[in-house]
Amino acid sequence: MRLLTRVEIQRLVAEHGREVLEHEHMQIERGCYQHGNVTTYAHSIRVACLAVWMADRARLWRRVDLKSLIRAALLHDYFLYDWHDWDDGTHRWHGFTHGGAALANAHSDFELNEIERDSIARHMFPLTPMPPRYIEGYLVTLADKLSATKETLSLDRFNKPSRPR
Repeated sequence: MRLLTRVEIQRLVAEHGREVLEHEHMQIERGCYQHGNVTTYAHSIRVACLAVWMADRARLWRRVDLKSLIRAALLHDYFLYDWHDWDDGTHRWHGFTHGGAALANAHSDFELNEIERDSIARHMFPLTPMPPRYIEGYLVTLADKLSATKETLSLDRFNKPSRPR
């Protein structure tokens, strides 16, 4: 069985994530930085592509729901605010609380299945006490940690352009 190319993975994310990517609220994520100089929008796409890549390399296609994996990855940080902005301290616990905020926002904008809901809510494990219940959730969690680490440690983080709002 042949492995997916980067372009094929990007096409799968675009195809299965179209409803999410085209939603008007995803445009908010284009104007919010997540890690370093990477917007939440770009981070979410990176996580989706990496999660699909990992599922492909681990040959998990008989055990993974591709559409749910992609949608959960795209929505895992759908909290719709810039957590770096001053807010009198409500974002102080962002690492612990944003999974719930992302789930609430995603639930109000999209019809979610159980895999998607669980993967979004629990993607911050171990900061959140409950681990994901599905393979898709573990793939999103791992892809998020790897992407966040790379984005945070990148020297490009010092070249942050003005906000893309």
